[in-house]
Amino acid sequence: MKPLITFVLLSLCLLPIIFVLADSRSFSIDYKNNCFRKDGKPFQYISGSIHYSRIPREYWKDRLLKMYMTGLNAIQVYVPWNFHETLQGVFNFAGDRDLEYFLNLANQTGLLVILRPGPYICAEWEMGGLPAWLLQKPNIILRSADTEYLKATSVWFGVLLTKMRPWLYQNGGNIISVQVENEYGSYFACDYNYMRHLHNLFRLFLGEDVILFTTDGNTDKEMICGTLEGLYATIDFGTDTNITAAFIRQRRFEPKGPLVNSEFYTGWLDHWGDKHASVDTVKVSKMLGEMLSMGASVNMYMFEGGTNFGYWNGADHDTRFRSVVTSYDYNAPLSEAGDPTDKLLAIRDVIKNFRDIPVGPMPPATPKFAYGFVTLQKVGNISSLLDTLSPQGPVQSQYPLTFEEIKQYYGSMLYRTTLPRNVPEPTPLISPLNGIHDRAYVSVNGVYKGLMERDTALVMNVTGQQGDQLDIIVENMGRVNFGSYINDNKGLLGNLILGNDVLTDWSIYPLDIDTAVANGWLQAGHSGSGMEAGDGPMIYSGTLKPTGLAWDTFVKLNGWTKGQVWVNGVNLGRYWPQRGPQQTLYVPGPFLSATQPNNITVLELERAPSHRRILFMDRPQLNSPGQKT
Repeated sequence: MKPLITFVLLSLCLLPIIFVLADSRSFSIDYKNNCFRKDGKPFQYISGSIHYSRIPREYWKDRLLKMYMTGLNAIQVYVPWNFHETLQGVFNFAGDRDLEYFLNLANQTGLLVILRPGPYICAEWEMGGLPAWLLQKPNIILRSADTEYLKATSVWFGVLLTKMRPWLYQNGGNIISVQVENEYGSYFACDYNYMRHLHNLFRLFLGEDVILFTTDGNTDKEMICGTLEGLYATIDFGTDTNITAAFIRQRRFEPKGPLVNSEFYTGWLDHWGDKHASVDTVKVSKMLGEMLSMGASVNMYMFEGGTNFGYWNGADHDTRFRSVVTSYDYNAPLSEAGDPTDKLLAIRDVIKNFRDIPVGPMPPATPKFAYGFVTLQKVGNISSLLDTLSPQGPVQSQYPLTFEEIKQYYGSMLYRTTLPRNVPEPTPLISPLNGIHDRAYVSVNGVYKGLMERDTALVMNVTGQQGDQLDIIVENMGRVNFGSYINDNKGLLGNLILGNDVLTDWSIYPLDIDTAVANGWLQAGHSGSGMEAGDGPMIYSGTLKPTGLAWDTFVKLNGWTKGQVWVNGVNLGRYWPQRGPQQTLYVPGPFLSATQPNNITVLELERAPSHRRILFMDRPQLNSPGQKT
């Protein structure tokens, strides 16, 4: 009996120790010593931003491992609301949207997570991550205490944050802190009731123990409107900033606690028409070392940018509308294709001075292959393919309706009416209220006449006879993701006037090109009218023959004007080589088949070259011709 009693007593003594160990996981702020504490010990994070929504699922592990081998101990992750609830009430967390799988991979890799669930994220992402269906409420004030907006965000966070709670560090996961909103101080509303509502929501769903924080730009105005008592205030800035002055500003709003740069810019974004952005590697590595020497925790934005596949690019609107390019390479330490750069190696050399770097080689770049030329065949123009592209038929309306009113949130729509009278002489077709959002491709009786463009080309001349068919295909180029213009409706936002006549009696066709491509309905010989090639929106298709390889590649559309490319039904994004700077689109290897023909579909919106060839290369070209890297 004695040994048994001894065993029982020993077991009872050990039980509290086991429970203490289970409860000892903690991540907190030590205001006395101005640091984070992880499991009771001082902790400095060295983090990098990575967006799972911009990287194929098959490559998540590769990118995370490269970040870990660089010496990072954390990653920062945005959650785009519209990526998961594209249609109201329909939540998608499968496949490339499987956030929990991504968090688990990061956990297995040894990376902590700084979660940024928004609801607004900016990120140069379509509408800053807000779903376009919010705009069905015409007077909604986004990012405010607007009743309809709060109702939608509360439902979303009820879904998302409930999923996230088990992943908090205190609960055995790897999420160490959660950002509330995002750079709210740069938004006009400055609505503290909205921020309080979010604060309460986050506490309701995540509990009292997790660190909640804000991030704002390096100005007093941004910090005043973006911070809130109970949320730890952090700041963001890049290599053009005085570190001491920036952290003094953070200290004015957060007198005690760790210094944190939540977005230290390793590069920058590109708009169509810009030069390709770059940030000097020496400046990045030098400044990173200086911040780490001060004991600051730093997140590098971006560490890998990835790609704005499909229609997910955002836009800016300062003096005019400027759409973000498809590549989100960002001149980051890992390239768009996930390849280590000289900038990564320089950053790793800095980190070595502050923590032990994992032992072992850096994973290599993914293999690339130049598959060569593919010649495409014309399938048909949009008008000839309406039965395929808009099987439900048109919506009839006396006046134009927006994308949001039709509930077609992305891509393009066709607006059709007839000329109300004879116009033998060139007559101006006008959008008097700058209502072209964003580009309109105009044809009369199937003959392409030209285009109109938001902010820059609001008038064009038209001729024709009374009753002639007027077709206007309007392209959504991505909603504004930053500033006061994020209520960015698409389509024809007001009446069009031909001479003195307001055009009425519209047939509006939602165009579901993605479904048609995915189902193989737009291959040459399967659809179309057999018309000769011409200008204006046309569909082309072809086949990349199998080579036994499914390696990364980059497609170049030399001589093509502007449009969209699909490979095996996957929308690679927009091309616009004439506007630049981006000249190639990234094609990840997992999108290709090594053994089956690869279907290529191109929507050319303006004019295809006579050769109709596209080229698959083994390297990207993100600069306009003549621009130095």
